[in-house]
Amino acid sequence: MPATITIGGDLTVDRMGFGALHIAGSGSWGEPRDKRTALALLRRVVERGVQLIDTADSYGPAVSETLIAEALHPYPKGLVIATKGGLLRPSAGRWDADCRPAHLREACDASLKRLKLERIDLYQLHTIDPNVPLEESVGALADLQKQGKIRHIGVSNFDTRQLARARKVATIVSVQNHYNLGDRSSDRVIDVCERDGLAFLPWYPLHGRSAVTSSPKLREAGRVHHASAAQLVLAWLLRRSPCMVPIPGTSSIEHFEENWAARAVTLSEDEYAAFARV
Repeated sequence: MPATITIGGDLTVDRMGFGALHIAGSGSWGEPRDKRTALALLRRVVERGVQLIDTADSYGPAVSETLIAEALHPYPKGLVIATKGGLLRPSAGRWDADCRPAHLREACDASLKRLKLERIDLYQLHTIDPNVPLEESVGALADLQKQGKIRHIGVSNFDTRQLARARKVATIVSVQNHYNLGDRSSDRVIDVCERDGLAFLPWYPLHGRSAVTSSPKLREAGRVHHASAAQLVLAWLLRRSPCMVPIPGTSSIEHFEENWAARAVTLSEDEYAAFARV
């Protein structure tokens, strides 16, 4: 499997990204408990070679984007900051859809300001708003792209039919859906992405890794590769498709290093097939 992927024809990045959900406070709400550690983690992520950092205006809200700019701006050449808009956080436990064009325009402008960017490389519609036709929401992003505020457009939490509708309105270069060992409901979306050259960013990629320990074959793979269950799951995702760009997130440098090391784990055919039986 290739070590890199080119998104949108001009953004070439390592296929292991970093999800910046957890650098905000607990439950992605408020400021982090230890801001110095959060900033150090972001700097370490880039030092180790991560070239895609995924965030959203709703992480915090606004906290994750602000920390990224504080830690990394001016950004090193080749670093892609992907963010998302379309979800509101009126309280810690709520994620409310608001994909009205007017809101998306305001959200994009606010993200540009927090991230200290003139153009966002990858701006993703965070969800589908049941009160707004997705064509209107995607159309708003297409308008922002024409204005030079967005380089490429992605979507999140879309099925294949919704993706097809979005692609009639704008050029979509990526999909970010819930996908992991325990939830493979986006298999068909991945197949479309692989067929058509879109990137697929699985969110919550490590969920279900405890199932690895129930498989004798995978326990043996862990011993052979000196790999943890988390590393095996990430290696499986990378092997699943060349369009796959896992974005595991953490608030810990130690856990980040563990996740990053999964890039060196190459599963055999038998080991990869064992995941189908988990």
